[in-house]
Amino acid sequence: MIEAKQTGAQTPVAASPDRPAVIARAFGSLPDRSASLTLLRDIADDPSAPRPVIPRQPLALYGAGNLGRLARDHLRAVGEDFDLVVDRNAEALAASGEWTGTRLVHPDAVDMDTKRRAMLAVSIVTSPYVPLQAALAAAGWRDIVPFYDIAESFRDRHPLSNGWFAEPFCDDDVQSIGAVLSVWDDDLSRAHHLQFIAWRRLRQEWSFDGAPVTIDNRFFIPPILEVLRPDERFLDAGAHHGSVVTRFIAETAGKFAFILAIEPDDESRAVLERTIGDFAPDERNRITIRDALLDSERRTVRFHQGLGYASQISPTGTNERATQTLDALGAAPSFVKLHLEGGELAALKGGIATLRKYRPIIAATVYHDADGIQATPAWLMDNLDGYRFLFRLHSWCGTGAVVYAIPEERQ
Repeated sequence: MIEAKQTGAQTPVAASPDRPAVIARAFGSLPDRSASLTLLRDIADDPSAPRPVIPRQPLALYGAGNLGRLARDHLRAVGEDFDLVVDRNAEALAASGEWTGTRLVHPDAVDMDTKRRAMLAVSIVTSPYVPLQAALAAAGWRDIVPFYDIAESFRDRHPLSNGWFAEPFCDDDVQSIGAVLSVWDDDLSRAHHLQFIAWRRLRQEWSFDGAPVTIDNRFFIPPILEVLRPDERFLDAGAHHGSVVTRFIAETAGKFAFILAIEPDDESRAVLERTIGDFAPDERNRITIRDALLDSERRTVRFHQGLGYASQISPTGTNERATQTLDALGAAPSFVKLHLEGGELAALKGGIATLRKYRPIIAATVYHDADGIQATPAWLMDNLDGYRFLFRLHSWCGTGAVVYAIPEERQ
């Protein structure tokens, strides 16, 4: 059994008088199969029951980057006010025009009365949460919470789902999750999977020496880059504005057969078209954009659009859309990337014939719902023979989790 290192990071940092502290646990080595099962049992036996946070006023956001902008738009969409946004680049951000009408303040300029009275929603997942929370508490903030824990309180009107909490695990759950932990191809995957589970089940922040969270290589980790070929047929489902397509072209130096970029949200697809329109003609001519809503079967669903990368199939949507399957696309992909806000497992099920016939590399996000704990990786492991399976985290607070499946013949 690997032991947690005795570090200051293990000291609980109180979020507020009425909420449990967030605990950090640091481990000195990667967990092998046996150790990972013991740590899973530790998680399952913990009686903690964290829950979504109901925001209170005054409310402030900490961080004005991509997540800060999402938090701003989310709060406005659900009719929740916020007083100010705190960011070290407040002056430059104010001059950019992106935050017109919003009070932007440098952390050093926030008065102590505001720090005592306000709830501070941390809108940053590119660094560990607990050290940041500790620094903010030392600066005088009294009530600090991850933004996604607040967003979870509004799921009845907004589908953003990155703040979900896993329910307690029964013995069958432990057995199923343990089976997945045992199949991962490396101990780094076991470490990241446990880190993901610990946050989702307990809101504990685990870390392991030798298992860094890499924020800059999502979908293009070294084991993927090592097996890319110059004739890849890339299917990007959930293409959003085209950042992954752009990265794929850069990583292949423009040597690819074709790209099929799928984006069902009208606004995002318009941006995607502009992005691709700026590519060199030779690259642009090998890219097709499709308006398709992938699912396990063809049916009519409600689609909540206009939410940027949070647009998704949801009961909160007002638009009715017909879905289709990956198999029905008629594509022959050699690399499939899925980022579908929780629709990844359904899309995989609707593409089983394609996956088995063409045996593509697969990179699927798994942090939008509890399917990522066991159901999605288990389905891949049960249905795809001759594959290596990896789990990687690319951001903190239980987000940025991706399952990678690499055909063994690609070695």
